[in-house]
Amino acid sequence: MSAGFVQTYRAFAHNNGWANHRLLTACTALSQGDFEAERTGFFPSLQRTLNHIYVIDLFYVDALEGGWLGPAAWENEVPYPSLAALKPAQAAIDRRLIAVCDALTPNLLDGVVRINRDSRIQTERRDRLLMHLFQHQIHHRGQAHAMLSATAVAPPQLDEFFAEGEAPLRAAEFAELGWTESTVWIS
Repeated sequence: MSAGFVQTYRAFAHNNGWANHRLLTACTALSQGDFEAERTGFFPSLQRTLNHIYVIDLFYVDALEGGWLGPAAWENEVPYPSLAALKPAQAAIDRRLIAVCDALTPNLLDGVVRINRDSRIQTERRDRLLMHLFQHQIHHRGQAHAMLSATAVAPPQLDEFFAEGEAPLRAAEFAELGWTESTVWIS
């Protein structure tokens, strides 16, 4: 596997962190009642959907780091009932995922990750597990985005993947995250 593939995973990890930052920042304009309100989606509220993203990120990032947390990750389905608590927790897990991807090498991408499922040990190739995790995040962020559109808060654009010509449009958010374009596109 080439270094170009490694860079793709790094970019996906940064894009994930940016999309979470953008979505959660928009959600901070909601009242706690609107955050908890029942809505149509796989999980019945923004609160539950966004906490689910966090919980599953925790489960997989821990495994990618070699940890053994396993299903204890989701013992509490809503570990962060408020956005004030969820936003920094999600940012922290996003930074951990970025660190995992920044440390990737072609050999590590081909390596196997052991995942504690309590009753069994699941083994997955690291590249496939990362793609699974990114897809999971995109899927549920899309549901949260749709839920947000049913509120008075305008949902943020999440369908862009760092087009070079649109770098000035995200510069302020990158600054908030402590990133530059070269942070994402390291060679």
